[in-house]
Amino acid sequence: MYNMDHYDGDVDYMQQEDDWDRDLLLDPAWEKQQRKTFTAWCNSHLRKAGTQIENIEEDFRDGLKLMLLLEVISGERLAKPERGKMRVHKISNVNKALDFIASKGVKLVSIGAEEIVDGNAKMTLGMIWTIILRFAIQDISVEETSAKEGLLLWCQRKTAPYKNVNIQNFHISWKDGLGFCALIHRHRPELIDYGKLRKDDPMTNLNTAFDVAEKYLDIPKMLDAEDIISTLRPDEKAVMTYVSCYYHAFSGKQKAETAANRICKVLAVNQENEQLMEDYEKLASDLLEWIRRTIPWLENRMPENTMQAMQQKLEDFRDYRRLHKPPKVQEKCQLEINFNTLQTKLRLSNRPAFMPSEGKMVSDINNAWGNLEGAEKGYEEWLLNEIRRLERLDHLAEKFRQKAAIHEAWTEGKEDMLQKRDYETASLSEIKALLKKHEAFESDLAAHQDRVEQIAAIAQELNELDYYDSPSVNARCQRICDQWDALGALTQKRSEALQRTEKLLETIDQLYLEFAKRAAPFNNWMEGAMEDLQDTFIVHTIEEIQGLSTAHEQFKATLPEADKERLAILGIHNEITKIVQTYHVNIAGTNPYTTINPQEINAKWEKVRQLVPQRDQALIEEHARQQNNERLRRQFANQANVIGPWIQTKMEEIGRISIEMHGTLEDQLTHLRQYEKSIVNYKPKIDQLEGDHQLIQEALIFDNKHTNYTMEHIRVGWEQLLTTIARTINEIENQILTRDAKGISQDQLNEFRASFNHFDRKRTGIMDAEDFKTCLISMGYNLGENEFSRIMSIVDPNRMGIVTFQAFIDFMSRETADTDTADQVMASFKVLAGDKNYILADELRRELPPDQAEYCIARMAPYTGPDGVPGALDYMSFSTALYGESDL
Repeated sequence: MYNMDHYDGDVDYMQQEDDWDRDLLLDPAWEKQQRKTFTAWCNSHLRKAGTQIENIEEDFRDGLKLMLLLEVISGERLAKPERGKMRVHKISNVNKALDFIASKGVKLVSIGAEEIVDGNAKMTLGMIWTIILRFAIQDISVEETSAKEGLLLWCQRKTAPYKNVNIQNFHISWKDGLGFCALIHRHRPELIDYGKLRKDDPMTNLNTAFDVAEKYLDIPKMLDAEDIISTLRPDEKAVMTYVSCYYHAFSGKQKAETAANRICKVLAVNQENEQLMEDYEKLASDLLEWIRRTIPWLENRMPENTMQAMQQKLEDFRDYRRLHKPPKVQEKCQLEINFNTLQTKLRLSNRPAFMPSEGKMVSDINNAWGNLEGAEKGYEEWLLNEIRRLERLDHLAEKFRQKAAIHEAWTEGKEDMLQKRDYETASLSEIKALLKKHEAFESDLAAHQDRVEQIAAIAQELNELDYYDSPSVNARCQRICDQWDALGALTQKRSEALQRTEKLLETIDQLYLEFAKRAAPFNNWMEGAMEDLQDTFIVHTIEEIQGLSTAHEQFKATLPEADKERLAILGIHNEITKIVQTYHVNIAGTNPYTTINPQEINAKWEKVRQLVPQRDQALIEEHARQQNNERLRRQFANQANVIGPWIQTKMEEIGRISIEMHGTLEDQLTHLRQYEKSIVNYKPKIDQLEGDHQLIQEALIFDNKHTNYTMEHIRVGWEQLLTTIARTINEIENQILTRDAKGISQDQLNEFRASFNHFDRKRTGIMDAEDFKTCLISMGYNLGENEFSRIMSIVDPNRMGIVTFQAFIDFMSRETADTDTADQVMASFKVLAGDKNYILADELRRELPPDQAEYCIARMAPYTGPDGVPGALDYMSFSTALYGESDL
């Protein structure tokens, strides 16, 4: 028999079995939960063998699937089963399975093969529970606790961070589903959004955990959310079985992660060591290659010819000592440190020691470094000695170069200067300046003779000392001597040319001065004449053009004498030209005393001769134009002097008609319309005057002494005449409308007109506010300021401070006539409404024409009084709005 002392002993197993037996008898709901859970648990293992069970008490009766289940969960082979269908064969197979269970140290209490073969549900469930305890729960161990206590402790530890989860058992602690969700979220947080779960929604929590475990953790659904929620105390064995699947699923993953971490750690150490080896090899190769390239450079003792080249060698050596070698010293030190560190790490990690490639041992690098330092010895001393040797020769050569450079800088451009023929184009004053400048140069040339002799002596000394660049020194010295001889010859030649040119230019200068004195006033006379001949004249009368013609004739009489002066001036210039041609003098520029030349004098004289006949023609044409302008002025003035007074007369006549009261309003209207027709018939004369005005504008005539009327005055007067007659006719028409609408008699209108005309002191057809106030007082009105302001707001609503005759008539008609009021209209509506305070739409349509009835219906507000009925309209507010006493 299996010894259970390691766990809780036989007594514990018996106690569990008794509890299970008693629980089945007390709560059939637990049996239902165990059937589902145990069936799912068995199938989770049987599917590995390609099979499953449907009914837990029926499918294990022949013992075949029971033996297969034990082989799958134990990984061991059981005795060969019986394949017969008889009861004895089935009992034999079940006994083999029970014997195997017993061989694993499990005591089976009250469970026999016959009960299993007979399909005893209670015994079959008890057997499966025993198998689950042994193979799924017994091996669980957490902190020296095992089996059920170990599984419970594991659950408590994993759900401890979740405040709304408190696992104390394997029944009611799991009813809200949060315990299952917490286990999944603790190990696989990406599978469940734990923050969205609610403790008061166990159905969602349980289904979420069961679905996620089945889909992602390969844990089949062994429980029903409905069963757990509906059962007061869920079956402990079913819950333990399902929770154990979580333990095995997550503990297996943790072991895999631990193994992977161990492998990664080992590989990381190995990779680090390999990187250190590669770094050593590369650093050693680079250092040895640098030493190999540097030693030949240090052993080179080939001298240079120039101090600059040797100093560059010294500077390169110092750069080597200061910049290039120190990093390599650091690399060599770092290489040894890396080598020792690598060997230590290999020894600590039980790896074999590192052996560098051939020739790259630390000792090989040290040997190469010793050869490098040996090559350095003596190199700096050799450089300094060679520099001191070249310094002696360079000093003498530099002295030669300095003196030669100074001399060459002085002589630069001197030959070109001496060969210049600038004196051929220079003026007399410039020739004198050039002579003085040449004398100064001759003195400077003599002073430089000593420097030329010194340059030749230094060149001779360098040749005797066998200077490496003697050929170039000799060539430069020869160029300097040849140039010096050439400068002497050129200096003498230039001196003679300057003196000869000075004498010729003095003679020419006297002639230039005489030419300038006579040419200037003659040129001014010609310019003034051209300006006068080309001057544009603006005249407005025939008298003005006649005066210009007289002055022009006087000018033409002076031309013969002017031509004689021109010929004398040109003779002076011809004498200068003769001297230039005879002695081949190249005159530079023009006459220094004047900018006037013979060509300019001849051109201007020719211009004057051309302008004289042009001026004659212009004066003739202007005379004809002024005669035509005078004709146009008289033609326009003759008409304007008639039309202007005619318009003014008509304006005055209309004003009298509007003020005087002759006949009835209809008679006045007929008379005014006949008057309007006669005015319109006068329009052709206005148009003819417009045509004459257009001709005047085209001729650019801006004044007319024959009339005071302009076309603008005529246009404005004509437009005012048409406007006045039209406005006067309109006023008479409005007076007729007012008379007919208000029932005013002709005598009353005449009385109103008489009063208005009396107080219209300016006879403008309007009264100002003070005249109007005086008029009202004379008519018996007792006016205070407020009352007069009210009346003015009626007759002058735009607040212009004036009262027209039409506004005066309107006011007086309201004051004397019987007019409709809001109260009268309101009383009329009340009659139509049958004495009600409101009126209906049907009543309006019945009593008024259709368009007026619809007008009232559309604008009347609903009646809101207490006696109103549906559809009642407020005719009172409508009546006041008609007369502006409220808003319509």
